[in-house]
Amino acid sequence: MTPEAQHFPPAFYAEVKAPIAVSSDSAEPLYRQLRQALEHQILSGTLVPNLPLPSSRELSRELGLSRNTVNAAYQELLASGVIESHSRRGYFINTQMIGKRRPSGDAAPAAGSAVDWSRHIRPRLDQDMPEITKVRDWASYPYPFVAGQVDERDFPRLGWSRALRDSLDPPHLFYSLRDSVDEDDPYLVETLCKRVLPTRGIHANPENILITAGSQQGLDLLAQTMMGADTCVGVENPGYVDARHTFVRAGATLRPLPVDENGLVPPEDFDGIDLLYLTPSHHSPTNVTLSGARRRQILARARNAGALVIEDDYDSEFRYRGKPTPALKALPDSEHVIYLGSFTKFLAPGLRMGYMVAEAELIAELRNQRRYKIRHIPGHPQRAMALLIESGQYYRTISRRRTQLQRKWQALTEALEEFVPWEIHCPPGGVSIWIRGPEGLDCVQLAAEAIKAGVVIERGDVFFDDPESNRNYFRLGFAAIKLEAIRPGIRELGRVLAGLSS
Repeated sequence: MTPEAQHFPPAFYAEVKAPIAVSSDSAEPLYRQLRQALEHQILSGTLVPNLPLPSSRELSRELGLSRNTVNAAYQELLASGVIESHSRRGYFINTQMIGKRRPSGDAAPAAGSAVDWSRHIRPRLDQDMPEITKVRDWASYPYPFVAGQVDERDFPRLGWSRALRDSLDPPHLFYSLRDSVDEDDPYLVETLCKRVLPTRGIHANPENILITAGSQQGLDLLAQTMMGADTCVGVENPGYVDARHTFVRAGATLRPLPVDENGLVPPEDFDGIDLLYLTPSHHSPTNVTLSGARRRQILARARNAGALVIEDDYDSEFRYRGKPTPALKALPDSEHVIYLGSFTKFLAPGLRMGYMVAEAELIAELRNQRRYKIRHIPGHPQRAMALLIESGQYYRTISRRRTQLQRKWQALTEALEEFVPWEIHCPPGGVSIWIRGPEGLDCVQLAAEAIKAGVVIERGDVFFDDPESNRNYFRLGFAAIKLEAIRPGIRELGRVLAGLSS
C-alpha cells in the first residue's frame, strides 16, 4: 500500500471492487472463469490482503451467479493456496503464497505472451534530443535552487479560494459548469482585453484571444497547425528546451540563432525561416532582455520575408531594476507576431492556464484544433481567474511577489559575489540566474556533487544545440527557495566548486 493510501480508512477499500467479467457464452465453465478473474485481481494487487474477500452470498448476488458456482471458485483458490479460510471470518488472501509467486509490488503477468509495444508506439522524432530534468523531491533538500517552481507560502490561498467559491454561485455557476464546446469564458476574455493585456501595451479584441492550458499547450497547438517537414523554425541558442521538442515532434527543422547580452542576434535575412520563436522580455535561460533596436530589426526583417514570430512572454512581470520593455506584440506592424502569455508562472505552475493573442483567422483555426484535443479549458478555474483579476488580488499578488523576488535576487547576487570565484553577470529580471563557469568546469559533475551537499542546481548544457561543447553552464532558480536559505546554500555551492577545482 502506498503512503498516500494509508490515509484512507479500511472501509474505503471494502467499497472499491474491480469489475469481474464472466460469460455464459464461453466454453470455459463459469466457476473456472470466476476463479481466474479473482486470481488475477489478487495477483495484480487489486484486492487488499488484510480485508476479507466478498462472501459467496454477496458475490453471487452481485454477479448474478449461483452460490454453488461462487463456492466452487473459492474452493479451487483454496486448494491452490491462493486464499485461506479464517474461522468465522471468511476467506482471506494467502500473503505468504502470493509472496512466493511474485516479488512484492510486482504486477501479475498478463495472460498470453507479452505485448511488443515497440511495434505499436511510433518513435518520437525528438527522442535523441536532451531534456530538462528536475530532481523530483527537490523540496526535501535544504537548498533547492530550482527554476519554474514557486514558494507555495506565497500563493494567494484566501483570494483563490474565494474566487473558486464565488464562481460556483449565480450568475457565474452556468459558465463554470457548462460544456462550452470550443468557447472560452467570455468574462475571462473580456478581463484579459481590458485589464491584463493593456499593461503589456497590447490592445486586442475577444476574437484575438485563445485560453490555453499553459504556454506549452499554445506551443503545441501552433506546432501541430503550422509546422511540418517543410517548416524551418528559428530558435534561440541557448534556448527553451521544451519548445524545441514541441517543434521537432511536429516535423519541423530547427535553425539555432546565437544570443548575447542584448538578446537574440537577428539573422541578416529570414530566407528559409518560416517562424521565429523567441523569449524577448527575459530570455530563457539567460534572462537578458532583447534590446529595442533588435526588436525593430526582427519585426522588419520577418515581415519582409513573410515569416511569423512567436513571442513567449512567460514572466515579464518580474523586473527588479528599470522599467519593463513593451511586448513585441505592442509595437507597430506586429500583425505577424503571435503572443503567448501565462497566468500561472507567478501564481502557481500547477494551475496550468495561459493565453494566446493573434490574428482572428489563426485563433479560429487553433480553437478548432483545441476542440478535438481537449475540447476547452475547464470553466471553473477560468471563471475563478477572471474573478481573481477583477477583485484586484491578481495585481496585489504580482506586486507582493515582485518585492519578495527582488529581495531573493539581491541576496543571491550578493552571495554569488562572495562565494563564487569568478564574475557573474546578473540581468535585473526573471526568476533564475544563468551562470557561465570557467572552461574546465563540468556542470554535469557539479550538479551531481552539489546535491550531495543538499544544493539543487540545474545543469545548463541541455539548453544548447551542442550540449557537449557547453558543459560549463548552470542555472540557479530562486523563486522556490526560502530567502534565509540562499546565502548558506551558495556558501555550500562555493565549497563544492572549491573541491572540484582542487
